[in-house]
Amino acid sequence: METNKLFVGNLSWGLDWRELKDIFKEFGEVSFVRIVTDRETGKSRGFGFVEFVNAEDAAKAKEEMDGKELEGRELKIDFAQERKED
Repeated sequence: METNKLFVGNLSWGLDWRELKDIFKEFGEVSFVRIVTDRETGKSRGFGFVEFVNAEDAAKAKEEMDGKELEGRELKIDFAQERKED
């Protein structure tokens, strides 16, 4: 399954979506970035999603960034899985 959307885990709590986009745009055109936040506090939950215009750029970013250290934390990158509706 080839996808252009990546799950990005183990993010630093202080990182915002603009910084995340800047980090990943070196691999290709980024079409969407979201850092997941807690509903009640609005604080980062430590993970997010980066979507590229094409799947090749996403694959390249996954390969290069998985396990890299960012602000003292080792990133966990994988292809995002779409939620299944019940």
